[in-house]
Amino acid sequence: MDNEVNEKVLEKVIQRARERNIIIPTYEQMRNPKKVPDRIKEELKNVGLWDLHPRNLFRITWKNDPRGGFNGVNYMEMPKEITGVKARIIVLIGKFFPTGSHKVGATFGPLVEKLVRGAFDPTRQKALWPSTGNYCRGGAYDSYLLSCPSIAVLPEGMSKERFEWLEKVGAEIYPTPGVESNVKEVFDKTEELKSERPEEVVVLNQFEEFGNSIWHYAVTGPAMEEVFHKEKGKNQRFTALFLTQGSAGTLGSGNYLREKFPKIKIAAGESLQCPTLLYNGFGGHRIEGIGDKHVPWIFDVRNIDMVIDIDDEACMRVVRLFNEPAGKKLLGGKGVTQELIDKLDLLGISSIANIFGAIKMAKYYEMDENDIVFTIATDSMELYRSRIKEMKGEYGEYAEIEAAGDFERYLMGVTTDWMLELSYWDKKRMHNLKYFTWVEQRGKTAEELNEQWHSREYWRDKFISYEKWDKRIEEFNERVGLI
Repeated sequence: MDNEVNEKVLEKVIQRARERNIIIPTYEQMRNPKKVPDRIKEELKNVGLWDLHPRNLFRITWKNDPRGGFNGVNYMEMPKEITGVKARIIVLIGKFFPTGSHKVGATFGPLVEKLVRGAFDPTRQKALWPSTGNYCRGGAYDSYLLSCPSIAVLPEGMSKERFEWLEKVGAEIYPTPGVESNVKEVFDKTEELKSERPEEVVVLNQFEEFGNSIWHYAVTGPAMEEVFHKEKGKNQRFTALFLTQGSAGTLGSGNYLREKFPKIKIAAGESLQCPTLLYNGFGGHRIEGIGDKHVPWIFDVRNIDMVIDIDDEACMRVVRLFNEPAGKKLLGGKGVTQELIDKLDLLGISSIANIFGAIKMAKYYEMDENDIVFTIATDSMELYRSRIKEMKGEYGEYAEIEAAGDFERYLMGVTTDWMLELSYWDKKRMHNLKYFTWVEQRGKTAEELNEQWHSREYWRDKFISYEKWDKRIEEFNERVGLI
């Protein structure tokens, strides 16, 4: 991020916002929608959650009421009948963001921070969102609301729902070879487009844009803290946080939580089929939305305590268990309430991976009923219905005997293998992997890489910068003159 202001471009952005009825929310308003002006709340009563309307920028929050308006944080607790552990596992729900994923938050910062200082000119430039799925969806949505043309680059093997939605919002789409783990191919196409159209294309790479993790520090971390204080019983503690790595954006919430709960254990997850953090490994996998084969530039590796690898086969089996009639029937027979069964489609594939990671942490650290573990459901099954159809076509109808086997093997049978509690040198090994992607290939410097490792102030300054950006957003809105 940069502090330099281009007043000439900024004036054009302000004029465009005035013409297109754009008001930008502050981080503080996204964290606490009670601070959203009443006039905007009234306008939102006539705007659908997924509508392509600029006021939906104010719905980039964990506190959207599915019935309209704002409420408390959206979350659900996974009972021991599903987890098999005594510890309480609480999951923040991303379904009720616009587009059905919290990635509209992760993409907010990288674009808005440039708009409000005139570093992006929507009259002649396009925002390019390199992604393995939800990030480019969130970026395309935010771009549309902010009247900025967009480009999406993502692997061709991602679910067809992603591509269909991107077409609807008018994004320029470039599929790249491979699947979830083929991030380099996405980077290569991004570089090609940037070199071909240097004046037009502005790359907003989730793996290096600190606005991604800053949003989670400012909004997601406090949401978890709020739920903890609401839910905690006598002697209960905020013990652990598990999140699949992906772009490492959501792990920014861990930096906030470390400040509030210094004894917390934080684990980063990845697919066992591509054990980059665990073994410097590589491969392809089916847990859409978590990325791999490199360590993101915005990942504060020193802030995590553990790496956990999740088997993608377990995730896909439990997708069927949670969503097929035979699976739901079996869960009911195991004591899972119908109310919860009806909510299991709030969990997408990576959400199920997050729950597996939380269970593995609870077992490894021998947690009991006084321990609370948090994780996130980035998106819901709404974006993966085609995957269920594909599995049905490949494996046939899902019978109750298969559901029983999957329940016992993949839920009750969760083990503590493929986990590593990190020493100082384990963390430094993973941090050093950044060199090969970011210094050798992406133009970063070894000096900054070393600063990331040795300076805690480096990360602290990055994360609290949202306070400065809130002031810039307020000044921008005042100049637009719509409030």
